This record gives sequence, C-alpha cells and structure tokens, in this order.
Amino acid sequence: MANTMQFDLVSPEKRLASLEAVQVEIPAAEGDMTAMAEHAPVITTLRPGLVTVTGADGQETRFAVTGGFAEINARAVSLLAEHATADFSDRTLFQSHLEDARARAARASGEDRDVADKLVADMVQLLDAMA
Repeated sequence: MANTMQFDLVSPEKRLASLEAVQVEIPAAEGDMTAMAEHAPVITTLRPGLVTVTGADGQETRFAVTGGFAEINARAVSLLAEHATADFSDRTLFQSHLEDARARAARASGEDRDVADKLVADMVQLLDAMA
C-alpha cells in the first residue's frame, strides 16, 4: 500500500514487532512525534513512553519503551529500544527503572538534576499509562 510503511521494534532481548503501519506515535526526546509514510528522514533518541502503532488494518498496538533510538524514513520506522514490552501486566522492570532514576536524581545537581528529574517524570507518566 502506498500509505503504509514498515514498522520494526527490537530490544536487546528480542524483536517485538514487524508489521505494516499507517502511522507510528513516538515518544521522542524532543517531544512526541508521529511518523507516517513519506516522512522526512530523521534519527532521534527515545524517552520513556508509549509507542502507538496504527496498523494497515486500523488496529492500534501499544508498546512501552524505556528509551533508545528511532530511525525514520519515507518507507520505514525502526525503533531500537533499551527495554520494551507489549505486556503491561508486569511492570516490575519499569518500576525498577523508576527507582534507579529517582536515585540518580537525588544525587544530581544543577543542569544534571533537571535532566534526571525529567527522566523521573517520564517514567512516572509511562507507568501511569501502563495501568
């Protein structure tokens, strides 16, 4: 189809998805973005959040990611996630990441503290969205 693109999501553990998509909503470090067919090429980092993929059949699939990278071009979106899941019932790993982020934020100062606090806020929002 002309209005679709290839979507792939991989983590160090496994490939989580490979499908034709109409659009992909991505929690980019610079802000939320939506990629669709014929998107301009871009590489961006991911922040903790939900990736929402609308398939060619119109169905939405959501994945939780803790971070990573996204490569987008006119024909495909490839996400390389630090950790990712489509199973929102087990939040243990994500809760652990939140605790680590809070510990780093408590030790940070100045501009590093701002970055650490943003990571904590993103993790809290992700865990809320997974509920």
